[in-house]
Amino acid sequence: MTIEPGRLGYGITGDLDLDIVRRLAPEVERAGLRTLWVNQPAHGDALAVMAAAAEVTSTLRIASGVLPVDRLPADEIVRRVSDLDLPADRLVLGVGASAPPSPITTVREAVATLTDRLGAPVVVGALGPRMRRLAARESAGLLLNWLTPSAAGRAATEKDRDVAGTGADPEVALYVRCALGGVAHAVVRREAERYAGIPSYAANFARFGFAPLDAAVLAAAGGELRAGLAPYTSVVDETVVRAVTASGRLGEHVALLAALEGAE
Repeated sequence: MTIEPGRLGYGITGDLDLDIVRRLAPEVERAGLRTLWVNQPAHGDALAVMAAAAEVTSTLRIASGVLPVDRLPADEIVRRVSDLDLPADRLVLGVGASAPPSPITTVREAVATLTDRLGAPVVVGALGPRMRRLAARESAGLLLNWLTPSAAGRAATEKDRDVAGTGADPEVALYVRCALGGVAHAVVRREAERYAGIPSYAANFARFGFAPLDAAVLAAAGGELRAGLAPYTSVVDETVVRAVTASGRLGEHVALLAALEGAE
């Protein structure tokens, strides 16, 4: 089964060793994938990882998914993007917020500031319907997480309804946890259990009517991996292969990329 590489992104964690990042990013670019997405863990630096990837690539888009603007203000993001010399023509900034009193207001203000001062596309990590509506109407796109193909299709349809008559054309990207082999599968299962315990995600799983593992692709080989991803690529603009490996070693990522390409 073949999937157009340009409809795929590749997702890594913001605490991945920078030496691995510098060797992995060119492989992602060579494979023809559209974007390297870097999340912001509790102990990591997504922007530094993005800078390391940008240094060794020339066409690959470099994206954050997502920077918490309730803890990392937009002004600080602007300063660090400048200090790290991130390429504006390949940069995508994914942002999000969850802290009270108003995540919606926090994200709205951050999107406006970053768009105005950096000129790069800003997308919003959107879980509930209000944040998805803001993302559709006021940003360059939606970055979704933990959805089945059916639920992703519903979210994309709602996006179209939200922007009807506005002239806006936001993209929809979706993180999909992908793992090859039993040990990596166990890592995904632990992550699914953790997300099931987060009230906002638990409510979203209940709203759409599925369990978190239903939104992951656990494969034994490349054909199974590609078959699991194919339904997503028909309903969202970019399916982000959120790579889950047993230990984060470079070889595990390279094997996952090879499986995406059909080189089993």
